[in-house]
Amino acid sequence: MDSPTERSLNTPLILVVDDDTRLRKLLQKFLSENGFRVFSAANTTEADEMMSWYVFDILVVDVMMPGESGVEFTKRLRNAGQNVPVLILTAMGETDDRITGLESGADDYLCKPFEPRELLLRINGILRRVMSKPPEKQKAEVKFGSHRYDLDEHVLYRGSQWVLLPLAEA
Repeated sequence: MDSPTERSLNTPLILVVDDDTRLRKLLQKFLSENGFRVFSAANTTEADEMMSWYVFDILVVDVMMPGESGVEFTKRLRNAGQNVPVLILTAMGETDDRITGLESGADDYLCKPFEPRELLLRINGILRRVMSKPPEKQKAEVKFGSHRYDLDEHVLYRGSQWVLLPLAEA
């Protein structure tokens, strides 16, 4: 049997992005009880911050939030080349809304109110499709603040600038 650490490392990591505190907490509790590691963000700015520290397996994103909408956020992620799966979970259920959400690059679209079991099925379906694809080569790097250390190249960057390290520190 896997150790608790091995299990938690293999457990999918979900980020719920929704400005409704009550719904965020309910989703976090429900998804955690169903075997996921779950983080939450009240807006896309918080989501960006969390995504700078963690690699999420899937995002569950509301559309109507103050500032950047979930659709704009999804478009921005796709335009930046980020392929993290996105499930849009929103009260906007008109056909045009669903089409706009899917055209933004979302992998699925679920309208509120929703059946929690259906949400689980959709998340698991997306993860099954993603996990069955051959993994993309991801850069092995460690991020801290505005710095990142490329483990393959053994190079430190501040933003996009290369930082010279003494040989003993590389």
